[in-house]
Amino acid sequence: MTDQRSTGFSRRGLLGAFAATALATAPTYSKAAGFLRGGGDIRRISMYSGRTGERLDTIYWIEGEYIGEALREINAFMRDWRNGKVVNMDSRTVDIMAASHRLMDTSEPYMLLSGYRSPETNAMLRQNSSGVARNSLHMRGQAADLRLSNRSVGQMAKAAAACHAGGVGTYSGSNFVHMDCGDVRSWRG
Repeated sequence: MTDQRSTGFSRRGLLGAFAATALATAPTYSKAAGFLRGGGDIRRISMYSGRTGERLDTIYWIEGEYIGEALREINAFMRDWRNGKVVNMDSRTVDIMAASHRLMDTSEPYMLLSGYRSPETNAMLRQNSSGVARNSLHMRGQAADLRLSNRSVGQMAKAAAACHAGGVGTYSGSNFVHMDCGDVRSWRG
């Protein structure tokens, strides 16, 4: 996915250099609104998948603009790993994840347990668990199930709830938190 120029710089490398410079000079709270005030002028998401072994660490928003290439990488990373189906993840969910991560002040990447789920995958999971919603927001690309080893499920849920921007499900027994961009609500699974 890199676009090599004759100078030896890739588009991604230039974006990274710009972002590093912007991180040092940008005011942290200037243009972001509401729950994203803590997101700053640069938004970054860092995750890994225990299922596929893949890692993602990308800046996906700079100075009020989403970066299309980074969003496409996020979509591919958060695909239904069981069948490879990809959808456009709702950027509001990614924003909630990033803002929550920043509130927790950790450099550890999220472990993504589930992002997008195809209807077939969701139906299979419903057969095996009572905790899977029939009309899950995972099927719309609007939810993620996440884990951190250096933060408790309670800490993660409090950070996500502090965003006042979507649903937060606490699954202490399975050690993960569900974050979505649906109605503001919370539950324990």
